[in-house]
Amino acid sequence: MPRLFTALEIPRDVSLSLSLLRGGLPGARWIDPENYHLTLRFFGDVEGHVADEIAAALDRVRRASFTLALSGVGAFGSKKPHSIYAGIAPSPALHALQGEIDGICRRLGVPADPRKFTPHVTVARLRNVTPGEVAHYLSQRGNFSTAPFKVSRFVMMSSRDSVGGGPYVVEEAWPLDANEKAGVGADWAYAPQPAWQAR
Repeated sequence: MPRLFTALEIPRDVSLSLSLLRGGLPGARWIDPENYHLTLRFFGDVEGHVADEIAAALDRVRRASFTLALSGVGAFGSKKPHSIYAGIAPSPALHALQGEIDGICRRLGVPADPRKFTPHVTVARLRNVTPGEVAHYLSQRGNFSTAPFKVSRFVMMSSRDSVGGGPYVVEEAWPLDANEKAGVGADWAYAPQPAWQAR
């Protein structure tokens, strides 16, 4: 059964900027650029009928597109660092979208995500890396930022059992502009049949 979550995709030019953060930290396992994403709400391993209910409810989300920019680099796990991430510049539209999706999940009885929503894009998983090594890495890249990019849809992604970091597959997509349709735009991957329906 796939693990499911909603996310925002990262455009190719922004992924290229993120990929420049790779290197310079022994013990880091760098995420492949095609697997960069911003998680909105993690669902976990859910049954097919629950996934269908979530997808049907997300069909009713009506929000305008907005812009995002990546800003800064940080680490999760202060005493035992476990990942490196790029931060997101403040965005009320992003938090409003995430809040609506989280509200849909609560109404459907999907278990709450125990972690507070902290928008970020993971760029590396860490193993046996000291806080000092991480601090040195971050001090050299603290001024990282990207130009703003347009967010015109959000997606449901799946991941298989692994040590983390992908591969991720786009299962469903929802436009953020009323006059757009999911799947429009050759720059994005699109999977016509959700993985939970293929089982």
